[in-house]
Amino acid sequence: MPRALCPRCRRPPVVCYCHAVPHLTTRTRVVILQHPRERDMPIGTARMASLCLPEASLHVGVRWDGHPALGALLADPSRPPILLYPSGDAVDILRAPPPGPVTLVVVDGTWSQAKSVVRDNAVLRALPRYAFAAPEPSQYRIRREPHEEYVSTIEALMYVLGALEGDAPRFRALLAPLGAMVDAQLAANRHTPRFRHRRRVPGPSGPRIPPVVRERYGSLVCVVGESNAWPFRDGAQQHPEELVHWMAERVATGERLSVMAAPRWPLSPSTSFHTGLTEATLLGAGDGASLVAGAQAFLRPDDVLCAWGHHSANLLAKAGATLPRERLDLRAALQRLRNAKLGTLEDVGESLAAEASPALGSEPAGAAPAGSAPAGPGRAGRRLAILTALVRAWYRQEQG
Repeated sequence: MPRALCPRCRRPPVVCYCHAVPHLTTRTRVVILQHPRERDMPIGTARMASLCLPEASLHVGVRWDGHPALGALLADPSRPPILLYPSGDAVDILRAPPPGPVTLVVVDGTWSQAKSVVRDNAVLRALPRYAFAAPEPSQYRIRREPHEEYVSTIEALMYVLGALEGDAPRFRALLAPLGAMVDAQLAANRHTPRFRHRRRVPGPSGPRIPPVVRERYGSLVCVVGESNAWPFRDGAQQHPEELVHWMAERVATGERLSVMAAPRWPLSPSTSFHTGLTEATLLGAGDGASLVAGAQAFLRPDDVLCAWGHHSANLLAKAGATLPRERLDLRAALQRLRNAKLGTLEDVGESLAAEASPALGSEPAGAAPAGSAPAGPGRAGRRLAILTALVRAWYRQEQG
């Protein structure tokens, strides 16, 4: 006899989460494209998200070119479509959300499944791409993600809708059914006998400073890139994003590089404000080839690029540079160490300067990043000083 399932969430009554499902109206139209292999996953969150969001629609499949229902949704000029998908040309949606209501397309599946779906469908490849780095650890404790900074579909929608709708606190209600499902599943598992599982060998307790800080300290290079970025309008960017300022510092020796390039496209109205560089400085800089050549001459093949997220390295790679393969995402590493919301890099610098941060052990406040002098001109100089001071503090802590 088949076991009873809740007709709404399709979960057994003992782990039903319907009591925690909120009703959140949105200006954003959410379109979830679920890979068929995810449809029957009992602990998936795509269906959960569609129950919480009345303007959302959930579609299952892998082929979307010529799909009439999806085509109609993407053709609405009042809500132009965007794709939530991480890539080198993706815009950080938490920092620069598109203006006005949009149709948000989300591919639900494993990273491999989502990559295949986007690759195999021209209608999806043509959409403007947005991505983000989760500012908090995932609460999806019953399913292992490939990387600690990855989050579930419903958590991704919480962050993205908070940015698109300008009301992040309201969308934290999406965590309620996720928490209810996780807690119920964990409680059910505690009462289920487990057989044929290898005994787990305990590992090191608590989060650790990335071992590369100690093992490859002489190869660590902190980098910051700034771009001339036009906002998206009507689902498209007026001009391509381009690198205009790139800074690097070899942490062990203090060697620094600051190179600029005049934009090939018209200067965005917000570029001078965000970069902290005057219009005259930017327009009077050299060309992009000189910037790339300078960066290329500074870097070594065995360097480890340390950056706040991936945008800075991606900007230089997109400009034509060949980069060292090894990377250290300082934002993700600090997120794991602190297990708390980080905010912006400047927020982190201020908090580390104001108190002895758990990430820095007993490091005195005077040695924290925000107290450091800028490493060069503009916002990049200030940010580079924060990054290098953070890495040096970690290294001192590792040395005891």
